Amino acid sequence: MNIQFKKGVLELCVLSMLLKADRYGYDLSSSLTEIISISDGTIYPILRRLRTDGYVTTYLQESSGGPPRKYYQLTDTGRSEQNSLEQEWSHFVGKVQSIVAGGQEDE
Repeated sequence: MNIQFKKGVLELCVLSMLLKADRYGYDLSSSLTEIISISDGTIYPILRRLRTDGYVTTYLQESSGGPPRKYYQLTDTGRSEQNSLEQEWSHFVGKVQSIVAGGQEDE
């Protein structure tokens, strides 16, 4: 898949995954990699930015084997941002699909 396509949608993917449940970084990365081929470490800068922007908070939770894991949890602001991005994405995809299908883009 084109790398530029992926870059533009990864934040929405991460926020959408966190909307369903709190997750730790490796879990998010592994799940995304099953659907969209991404490099190891790709989502960690995204997670840092989401935390800095106040869209997620973190907490540590003991794991059954190994050190505690850092879990990411959406804030109310993060839920709002996810909703906004999802609406923008749906609108954008609809417009692109219209163009690809040979229709006219309406402004």
